[in-house]
Amino acid sequence: MDDNTEKFDAIILGGGAAGLMCAMEAGKRGRRVIVLERAEKVGKKVLISGGGRCNFTNLHCAPQNFLSSNPHFAKSALARYTPADFIALVEKHGITYHEKTLGQLFCDRSAQSIVAMLEKECSQAGVRILVNTAVQEVQRLGDHGFTVRTAAATDAGGHADSEFKSAALVVATGGLSIPKMGATGFGYDLARQFGLAVRECRPALVPLVLAPEDRRRYCDLAGISAEVVAAIGPQSFREKMLITHRGLSGPAILQISSYWKAQSPVALDLAPDLDISAPLRAGNARRDLASAKAALRVALSQRFADRWLDEHPPQRWNNPALEELERRIHRWEVVPEGTEGYDKAEVTAGGVDTDELLAKTMESRKVPGLYFIGEVVDVTGQLGGFNFQWAWASGFCAGQGL
Repeated sequence: MDDNTEKFDAIILGGGAAGLMCAMEAGKRGRRVIVLERAEKVGKKVLISGGGRCNFTNLHCAPQNFLSSNPHFAKSALARYTPADFIALVEKHGITYHEKTLGQLFCDRSAQSIVAMLEKECSQAGVRILVNTAVQEVQRLGDHGFTVRTAAATDAGGHADSEFKSAALVVATGGLSIPKMGATGFGYDLARQFGLAVRECRPALVPLVLAPEDRRRYCDLAGISAEVVAAIGPQSFREKMLITHRGLSGPAILQISSYWKAQSPVALDLAPDLDISAPLRAGNARRDLASAKAALRVALSQRFADRWLDEHPPQRWNNPALEELERRIHRWEVVPEGTEGYDKAEVTAGGVDTDELLAKTMESRKVPGLYFIGEVVDVTGQLGGFNFQWAWASGFCAGQGL
């Protein structure tokens, strides 16, 4: 064996949420584990999440909060490691937190406390972490594990190992979202290298870009928000929508974007639970554009209400026309031109096909000892801490399987 080669029980590629969780769990079980992270520090995406407060889980986590080609795949992992399990870990480290809305839990202070917690757990479990480590090549050693060759790798001791061997390899390299944070398609390339199928990837939890005509009509209203129900087919979300300089964002739009496909419409209910035209249909009420605008301002800001009605005025002011206006207010169909892409996407939908993996351990069905966890897998959570819970759960399960 080369002098520069070290042997481990498990090599974990990626020091994000899933990778660190996997490392600490495997280390607790007596495994000799090394984490190879290409960035200058671990947990970079954790640090920027939730506005720097890290929405680390969701109290209401359930399989239906996840999008996958196999909606049943995540059930096992989510049942084996629950939000309560991660909350217990957070409380063990004295990290204070609060519920914001809809079961979303955030740190009271900085997201750095979550990264520090994971690093401490890894240290106590004997896990070695190398940063600034770019993987150059991964090879399988027949039935005897894997060799990983890297560019210069440094840890606190100044080591510069270039080759690592292990019985198990865990791919926790994340998806394509936020390339400025170092995101690449490396994990997908590795999957294909070993003969695993990869589902088509696309940006998810991402702002939508309006078509040119709609941008002209509405985007000078950038900064205006409204509570809406955004829907595609049977999937819907009732939260805030924000008009941007190029289209639509806000929680409702980010949520529905994960389900959007090119050239399909998004239906927006601009006045949930309200009957906007009721005052106009009553008795001897005035029926004109000014009265309609006043009625719609109950649900929308004055500028948005006035603009929307200027663009969608009733052709007449009789009851059938007002009923049609009401219908359109509750189902305004917008066909986006596209999304803001991976630069603005919080996560990547698609990824390593779940049919290739064992649900209990995340191990490849085809290649013993090869595992895929976290965002690189075709499991995508909704907005609100669900993607972190998937990272914790999938990382835990792999760590238990190593």
